[in-house]
Amino acid sequence: MPDPTQHLGLLIIDLQDGFLKAIPEREALIRRCCFAVQAAELLGVAVAASEQLPAKLGSTTAALTRCWGPNTPVFEKRAFSTLEADGLHRWIEANQIDHLLLAGIETPICVYQTALQALGEDIGVTLLNDCIGERRPEDRPAVLEQLLAMDAHVLPSETIFYSLLGDAGHPKFREFTSLAKAASK
Repeated sequence: MPDPTQHLGLLIIDLQDGFLKAIPEREALIRRCCFAVQAAELLGVAVAASEQLPAKLGSTTAALTRCWGPNTPVFEKRAFSTLEADGLHRWIEANQIDHLLLAGIETPICVYQTALQALGEDIGVTLLNDCIGERRPEDRPAVLEQLLAMDAHVLPSETIFYSLLGDAGHPKFREFTSLAKAASK
């Protein structure tokens, strides 16, 4: 049976303190993104992050960087689409990624433009709906509706990671369920 984590990558977009201060329910967003990163690493899914102009807007929030491993690449960007970040396409190629799980901020700007570009480059996209955020929550439905019409997928992070496990016989099942329970607290 093929490994469902093969060719899959998790991309965390711009979870920087400079942006997060304007995001409603940011603590819950960070907690869910941390869960997604830990679940991805546990199951062997490649993980990377982006930072929008970090010299001006700061680095990824420490609450999230504590959740990922020491080898998680962070790509600096100027463009709103994360796929424009220098080196990101090399990461995609090196990991043979043909489907991206997207998390981060902001849904109607950088998440949207990243998804749009990925779809245009024939890279599949799933937005983890519990791991994305925006200053104006009323903007989310229109953005997700448009991306769904373009063949993107929108699902909760637990749905994706339980799907990757497949069944309770998976060798990482116990460790994963403990992670999922801790993230729900």
